[in-house]
Amino acid sequence: MSEGASAPGRPMKFPYTLSAKIAQFPFKHYLNNQWIWRYGAISCLICLPIFYKISKLANSPENVSKWKEIRRKEAEGHH
Repeated sequence: MSEGASAPGRPMKFPYTLSAKIAQFPFKHYLNNQWIWRYGAISCLICLPIFYKISKLANSPENVSKWKEIRRKEAEGHH
C-alpha cells in the first residue's frame, strides 16, 4: 500500500471538515455513558409496532366512513 493511501497516524488537532468532525466524535462514549440514547432507541423499537397498529386502526375504511358521517351530521346541525 502506498504512503498516501494508508490511514493517518494521528487525528487532526482541530477537525475542520464535517466528515472529520463526525469521524472524531466519541459516539461510543455517549452510547455507553448517557442513558437517554440507549433507552431512547429501545423505546422507539418497542413503540413503533404499537403506533403502527393504532395508525392502521384509525385509518381503516370503516373508521374513516364513521368519522365522515359524524362530520356530516355536525355540518348539518350548525346550519
